[in-house]
Amino acid sequence: MMQPVLDIVSWALILTGSFFTVAGAIGLVRMPDVYTRMHAASVTDTLGVGLLLTGLMVQAGLGLVTLKLLFILILFFFMGPVATHALAQAALHAGVRPQLTEDRTERLEGRESEGRQP
Repeated sequence: MMQPVLDIVSWALILTGSFFTVAGAIGLVRMPDVYTRMHAASVTDTLGVGLLLTGLMVQAGLGLVTLKLLFILILFFFMGPVATHALAQAALHAGVRPQLTEDRTERLEGRESEGRQP
């Protein structure tokens, strides 16, 4: 009786993770600049892969395979944000500016001259 419940839960996690992975891939193609593309890639890394690996762990049951998947999941959760941050810092250092639809510097300079923090 327990196996159908585990199958439903694992497939729900796998399908949800697949949705976020596909959404992140579409975001990589459609986003206008480097920084928003990195955001789409980080969503894919953390949420998509996290849900996929969790669904695979539920499907595998208790054992060595689950432990290996858990190590991979931990690696993704710690290394994904670090890699994204390093890439963003490298892009900033190279002089790549974010693409904005409007220039917001006047608003920020106006707040600083009034004595308020942005």
